[in-house]
Amino acid sequence: MELHEQRLFETTLGAAVERFRERIVQRNEGMERALQRLHDDPEGDGIWLGRFVEQFFRDELLDNTAGAVYILQALERRAVAGVPAGRVGDVLLALARAAFADLVRAKTIESLEQGVAYAQ
Repeated sequence: MELHEQRLFETTLGAAVERFRERIVQRNEGMERALQRLHDDPEGDGIWLGRFVEQFFRDELLDNTAGAVYILQALERRAVAGVPAGRVGDVLLALARAAFADLVRAKTIESLEQGVAYAQ
């Protein structure tokens, strides 16, 4: 991946983390509760990480094969659990969403932990 593409990816990731963090803090009435729920069940009530990533991909025009390849190129060293079966474009999109969701979750947890620590 070229440096300008990596920089653009970092901006995209930052926007996703910021939006997701804001959304779950509001839904869960605070950082501590949002952090706990995100740790316990990222697909649980008030978190819905998968739905967020799916919508984020649509909003950012990444919900296509080219978008999936872009995300996967940026995250080529990350591991994902299981490879879905299906059409190549669908598989690439599923892998990109899974890898991106995993990174968004990790970065959001990090951000929330910092927020909770500074609030104390």
